[in-house]
Amino acid sequence: MDLDVFVTAHRAEWDRLDQLLRRGRRLNGAEADELVALYQRTATHLSLIQSSAPDPTLTTRLTQLVARARATVTGTRRATWHDAARFLTAGFPAAVYGSRRWWIPTALLSTLLAAIIGWWIGAHPEVQSAIGAPEDLRQMTRPGGEYETYYSSHPAASFAAQVWTNNAQAAAMCLVLGAFFCLPVIWILFLNVLNLGVGIGLMSSAGRLDIFLGLILPHGLLELTAVFVAAGTGLRLGWTLIDPGPYSRRTALARQGRAALGMAIGLALVLFVSGLIEGFVTPSGLPTWARISMGVAAELVFLTYVYVLGGRAARAGDIGDVQDADRSAELPVAA
Repeated sequence: MDLDVFVTAHRAEWDRLDQLLRRGRRLNGAEADELVALYQRTATHLSLIQSSAPDPTLTTRLTQLVARARATVTGTRRATWHDAARFLTAGFPAAVYGSRRWWIPTALLSTLLAAIIGWWIGAHPEVQSAIGAPEDLRQMTRPGGEYETYYSSHPAASFAAQVWTNNAQAAAMCLVLGAFFCLPVIWILFLNVLNLGVGIGLMSSAGRLDIFLGLILPHGLLELTAVFVAAGTGLRLGWTLIDPGPYSRRTALARQGRAALGMAIGLALVLFVSGLIEGFVTPSGLPTWARISMGVAAELVFLTYVYVLGGRAARAGDIGDVQDADRSAELPVAA
C-alpha cells in the first residue's frame, strides 16, 4: 500500500471526523449519522495502516481519533453490580478454565520438582549442612520449633492479612511480569517451589513430615493452586509475544493482558480465602484430619467453580476479556 496516496485519499474524512468531534453534542441527526459512518471508516483505515504500512505518527493520530469517536458514539458506561456478578460467575472462572493447559502442567511440574528437591535434601546430610548449621536446623524442625510456631506467631487476623498481601503480590507479579518473555515468572515460581522443597526435606529428615504436611495442606492446596494459575497465566501472556496466533501481536497481547488483569482481581479473592484458612484454621487446635479436610473442601469448591461455571462460560465464547462493547474492534468493521 502506498501510504502517501492513502493519506491523500482519506485525509479529508479524518479532518471531517475531527471537526464533528470538536462540536460535541451540537450535532443534528444527519451529522450524527455522518460521525458514526466516519468513525467506522477511520477504524478500518487504522487497521489497514497497522497491518500494511505502519507509521508511528499516523497510527498515533488515528488511534486517538478512533478512541475519541468511539467514546462519543458509545458513550461512557459505569460499572454496575451486574458487571461484578458477571465477572464472578463467568469472566473470572472462564479465564482460569481457558488457561488450564498452562497452569495444570505448571502445577504438576512444580509439585514434582518440590518433591525431588525435598527427597534430595532429606536423603543427603551434606546438603542439609549447606543450608544451615545443625543446631539451627534442629530449632526449625523440633516439636514446637519454628516450622510449627510460624502459623501462630501473630494474632490470627493480622497474620491472615499479611499472608494475603504477600501472596496477592506474588500472584500479581507472575501475571504482570509474564509479558517479559516468561523468565521472571519462572524465577518467582522456582523460589516458591524451592521453599516448599526445603521444608519437605528438612522435616522429613527429622521424621516429622506428617506434621509439616498437616500444617501446609489446609491452606496450601488453595494457595498453591492460585499461585500456579497466576504463573500459568503469566507464562501464557509471555508466550503470546512469541506466538500471537491469528491476531496481530499487539491485539493478542491486549486480549491476554486484559484477561490477566481480571485474573489478578479474582485470584486476590481466592488468596483471601486461603489467607483466612492459614490464619484461623492452620494454627487451630482442630485435629489434623479436620484441618486437612477443610483445605481439601476449599480446593474442591474452587475447582468445581472453575470447571462448571468457567467451562460453561468458555464454551459460550467467554475468555475472561471485557465485553465486546467495551473494547476496540479487532477487525475492520466497515468496508
